Amino acid sequence: MSEHKTSMERSGEAPASTYSGYPMLLVWLALLAWTIFALLSFFHAIALQPPRFSPPWAAGAPAAAAPLVWPWLVGWVCGLLLFLLTLFGFFMIQPNQSAVITLFGKYRGTERAQGLRWIWPWMSRKKFSVRANNMHSEKVKVNDLRGNPIEVACNVVWRVADTAQAAFDVDDYKAFVNIQIEAGLRTVAARHPYDDIEHGETTLRSDHEIVNGELRVELNERLSVAGIVVDEAGLTHLAYAPEIAGAMLRRQQAEAVIAARAKLVMGAVSMVQMALDKLSEEDVVELDDERRAAMVSNLMVVLCGERDVNPVVNAGTLYQ
Repeated sequence: MSEHKTSMERSGEAPASTYSGYPMLLVWLALLAWTIFALLSFFHAIALQPPRFSPPWAAGAPAAAAPLVWPWLVGWVCGLLLFLLTLFGFFMIQPNQSAVITLFGKYRGTERAQGLRWIWPWMSRKKFSVRANNMHSEKVKVNDLRGNPIEVACNVVWRVADTAQAAFDVDDYKAFVNIQIEAGLRTVAARHPYDDIEHGETTLRSDHEIVNGELRVELNERLSVAGIVVDEAGLTHLAYAPEIAGAMLRRQQAEAVIAARAKLVMGAVSMVQMALDKLSEEDVVELDDERRAAMVSNLMVVLCGERDVNPVVNAGTLYQ
């Protein structure tokens, strides 16, 4: 039993063999002039001698009439056929545009040269735009790394880099781009948490450059089969799903308060330690353990308190 080929044959862009359309335009104009001249000459020959619309070898046809009429008729028909043959071979390529050339279903190359071009009329051509395309995806709901449902959307700038792959390796490259952008967005959004304060991980909300870079790489890998290159990709919408938005907002506020408090305490401790070390170095005052503890307590209250501190003047001794 012979093995069936299951893998898809990958296409690759190659230059097409076409001709400049400007010399062929001169040929076309010459054929047009010849066709008009032959037609006028044919009618002129008819006017000079009554026509016999029968070939010279037919019975009863006069031999002298054939050289005056039929050569011009044959020349007009041949000129008209060549005129139409030349006309249907013209096509134009605009800047940042290309044409995929096929011959009876076989890929014969891609033409990217700008201007008027010409190929044989029996070779088909399909134009592709290689300009940059901008696409804004729809909002999609996906679970982040912590399992929280979020809504994300992105903006992608893409273009066709390999016209052969776009034409032959996928059925509809524009629909393929739309679907793969949504799939890539879901994949990248599920790799990271929406927000993280405690662990210092890469998050969707804070690390825009990292997330956007991952999204661009992911989309380029997915769209390479269609000959598509993504030049830019970035998140344009990021929010918790409506059903948990209120709860997650309160959680974010609580986490922010805790993080702020922790940083405030760490700063206060370092300032108290610096103050005690400075007093000890310069022998400003000697404090026993009890007075040091009281001083630390007072400084912590002053540095960590939310309200303004009212100073109390001690008129007695240090221990009263």
